[in-house]
Amino acid sequence: MEQRHLGRTGLRVSRIGLGTLTWGRDTGEEAAAEQVKTFWEAGGTLVDTADVYGGGEAEYLLGRLVGGLVPRRDLVIATKAGSVPDPDRRFDGSRGHLLDALDASLDRLGTDYVDLWQVHAFDPATPLEETMQALDLAVSSGRTRYAGVSNYCGWQLAKAATWQLAAPGVRSRIASTQMEYSLLQRGVEREVLPAALDLGVGLLPSSPLGRGVLTGKYRDGVPADSRGASESLAAFVDPYLDEAAGRIVDAVVTAARGLAVTPLEVALAWIRDRPGVVSPIVGARTSAQLAAALSVEALSLPEEICRALDDVSAPVHRYPDQDWSTL
Repeated sequence: MEQRHLGRTGLRVSRIGLGTLTWGRDTGEEAAAEQVKTFWEAGGTLVDTADVYGGGEAEYLLGRLVGGLVPRRDLVIATKAGSVPDPDRRFDGSRGHLLDALDASLDRLGTDYVDLWQVHAFDPATPLEETMQALDLAVSSGRTRYAGVSNYCGWQLAKAATWQLAAPGVRSRIASTQMEYSLLQRGVEREVLPAALDLGVGLLPSSPLGRGVLTGKYRDGVPADSRGASESLAAFVDPYLDEAAGRIVDAVVTAARGLAVTPLEVALAWIRDRPGVVSPIVGARTSAQLAAALSVEALSLPEEICRALDDVSAPVHRYPDQDWSTL
């Protein structure tokens, strides 16, 4: 699999990443092992997790597989910290919480370091410089090689990345930002993506298949074995089952028929090759589903197909999201 630099850093990652959102909850150890093996054998390196996935079980499962099933040096392990199970405070970006969470992640993962450590979301109750200092301390102590953020809007990303760049050699630059991005969710193109491109921050799209909807599996209803039928994930899928999403899915299916490939491959190839994108993070229920996603490596969409998909899924950009002189 082709490797890409993560933002303006020396770290290279596979251009498709493996997500672990359902590990330890809907995905057990045997299925997780099959996925890791399939991913590794295809040349994949970037495995993304978080301290809250499966209540910590996702990290624990990954830690059990690394070393025995797959050599540690062959994987780029990314995790996140900052989400907390507190109804009054969903995110905690304080230095104390983040560093404690990182130590707990390393323990579950059974490793001395992670390759990429990400702040899971912006915490308005903590000064940004305090959150960023936690990243600096994590890098300087060797507990992580690179630092990133997740779910930061445009101004938050720009402020964080600029703060880090203001003291080169002292502060650790923001290598990446992880955001939901797909043909069904192009909101990052308004401000997040322009900021990332300008500041040299790599974009890691989550839910690149529109929470599974872009595979076309929901066109005739909700399959009984799908995430849309899952008690824990039905609400996650439902927003993308409306009429507007249906028109986009129809266009993806039409393109797939014309190219003699699957809708999954079309949707994933489109997002993989968008400007600024480094590695879409794909979550699969089975190793067979993952293998189907990894088959996209050989596919590059024709320019006319990309233009057609761009047009049918184009978000509305109005002042001040674009140059006022064009409005």
